[in-house]
Amino acid sequence: MRMGADRADARAGWEAAFSADLAARFDVVVIGRGARDADARSAALDALGARVTSELPLDSDRSALTEHAGHPVLIVDLTAQTTMPVDVLERIDELAAMRAWPLVVAFTPEQLDPVAAICGRSNTHLLCAPEVSEWIATLAIAAEGDAAPGLSERVGESESARLHRLNAEVARIAEVVARLSRQSEATRRRQDDGRTSSFTTATPDYDISAAQVREVIRARRLRDRFFEGGLFEDPAWDMLLDLLGAQLERGQVSVSSLCIAAAVPPTTALRWISKLTDAGLIEREADPFDKRRAFLKLSPQGGHAMHRYVAAVRETKLPFV
Repeated sequence: MRMGADRADARAGWEAAFSADLAARFDVVVIGRGARDADARSAALDALGARVTSELPLDSDRSALTEHAGHPVLIVDLTAQTTMPVDVLERIDELAAMRAWPLVVAFTPEQLDPVAAICGRSNTHLLCAPEVSEWIATLAIAAEGDAAPGLSERVGESESARLHRLNAEVARIAEVVARLSRQSEATRRRQDDGRTSSFTTATPDYDISAAQVREVIRARRLRDRFFEGGLFEDPAWDMLLDLLGAQLERGQVSVSSLCIAAAVPPTTALRWISKLTDAGLIEREADPFDKRRAFLKLSPQGGHAMHRYVAAVRETKLPFV
């Protein structure tokens, strides 16, 4: 009953945003038909007016994909898998990269580390135990943000305008996704300034211990005991603090561990990891002994910025929070 209501709500929201008929807006190829969350995925595809051109099992021959024409959004749904098909996912990821197809991978929390280790390109969207709203937001961004030739050939100017209005609707459905997809002029200016001048101004150097960083993290988490959850979400800073502590401890941080440190749902944390990586603040490091795992660490730029921040707040006698 709940899934049926979700499907109806998704379609109602879409129809409210667009008065035109729901013609197919983009093509989709689904790999992994027996998924546990297939109903949520189908509800999202229905709401977006997508056209599923192929549904293939995970063990299907690669030729079934290589012969596919056009520029579809490729969905790999692993949520029904009891074992992680590493080799299969690697082949699909390579093919999507070669064809420049947007790739959406849905998986369970237990599969987070191997999926994140394999699928690291910017055109891949990762969904951990997704709900209907997360499917809608991610598929819309994958289809529109990729500027796929097949999509642009099918839509005219009025359709493009409707697709742009989709972003506003997606923002209401998944506010975090919209927040990640936009970057203010002030932030861009700070980044540009940081590349040219942030490291030239002398700042006193202060030693900081891993224990002090962990105390700050514990204090931040303590707020959640007294206030309603979600009021103090700041995943980017929480992750940078955790990586700073690990750097000082000379420890390694897995993707799943960093998602926990972010104190937000895994899908949201993964988007922030991608954003911080694109900003050059963190780096991915493959586990040389296990290709199903990758570690994350502060980049030289990110580490330098964190230490300079600590030095600056102490020089001005402000608290390190």
